[in-house]
Amino acid sequence: MRVAVIGTGFMGAVHTRSALVAGGEVVGVVGSTPEKGRRAAAEFGVGRGFDSVEDVLRHGVDVVHVCTPNATHAALCRTALAAGVPVVCEKPLATDAATARELTELAAERGLVTAVPFVYRYYASVREARDRIRRPGHRPPWLIHGSYLQDWLADPEATNWRVDPANGGATRAFGDIGVHWCDLAEFVTGQRITRVNASFARAVPARPAADRTPRPVETEDGAVVLLETDAGAIGSVVVSQASAGYKNALSFSFDGPDASYAFRQETPESLWIGGRSANEVLLRDPNRAGAPSGRAARLPSGHPQGYYEAFADFVADAYAAIRGEQVTGMPSFADGLRAADLAQAVVDSARDGDWVDVPAAEQAIRSA
Repeated sequence: MRVAVIGTGFMGAVHTRSALVAGGEVVGVVGSTPEKGRRAAAEFGVGRGFDSVEDVLRHGVDVVHVCTPNATHAALCRTALAAGVPVVCEKPLATDAATARELTELAAERGLVTAVPFVYRYYASVREARDRIRRPGHRPPWLIHGSYLQDWLADPEATNWRVDPANGGATRAFGDIGVHWCDLAEFVTGQRITRVNASFARAVPARPAADRTPRPVETEDGAVVLLETDAGAIGSVVVSQASAGYKNALSFSFDGPDASYAFRQETPESLWIGGRSANEVLLRDPNRAGAPSGRAARLPSGHPQGYYEAFADFVADAYAAIRGEQVTGMPSFADGLRAADLAQAVVDSARDGDWVDVPAAEQAIRSA
């Protein structure tokens, strides 16, 4: 599998490492400048730097990874898809839902494999919860709730390209991390979010621009989203990028009359299962887990698996799909479009102060 990675930041490094673990040959890296591409290729110990995505496509690749600022995703994906090359693209596919739909339809028309790294699906404990909730006779969750809290923008002096809506899009906290939580909620429960009622807030009214002068913040530092699903469940998610002390605290609890399931991303080796008469903490164990979750539990119990392993499993699935193999639960551009539709509904709701319907999904996750 000949791989091109577009982007040289943190996510570019994660994609490159995962591509190598998945057996790919990273033949080229493209940065925002030719020098950055060459430097990153040397640091990663792979291929060489290329001047542009067009340049690396002429070199001949089997898949392109897009790991650049949000506003550049659509054009890069469009170029690769037009060349007939499968794409792994960081979310969001685009900074608006209409463009995300265009890209999804273009990939489908050309019959190309696509993938979007909603990698929290690849934790063994997440797959275990999904397996158990979907067992025949198991009454579904009626209450779906959780949070995704970070603190990397809690400092008033902290800033990033994501803060500028021209680069990051109309939503920041929800669009960056809230969609991860919603993807997990739908993937695990099999239910679809049909309506949302959102509120946005800013912890910091102004942040330094590139020249360090204060610039008013237009996007949200946090959000509270009420939700309803197609199965009649209700729920909520709290999202923040400015909650001191919380580094990457994604958590969920999906509560039903038969059992409740709670998971924390920062301690991914365990799944809390609540019962009416007793509770259980299920530790990841490849010898005990069901078939789908057992596949994600690659290491013996007691040898921690985390984000890197989940990401590598996601990339391995993407490459298997490109080779024509069957994979289960791999997020594609259809799921990226779903995230874009959810983000747009949340933005509209926060603006209007009312419930907003979420467009019906193009492809039901429950059938994956």
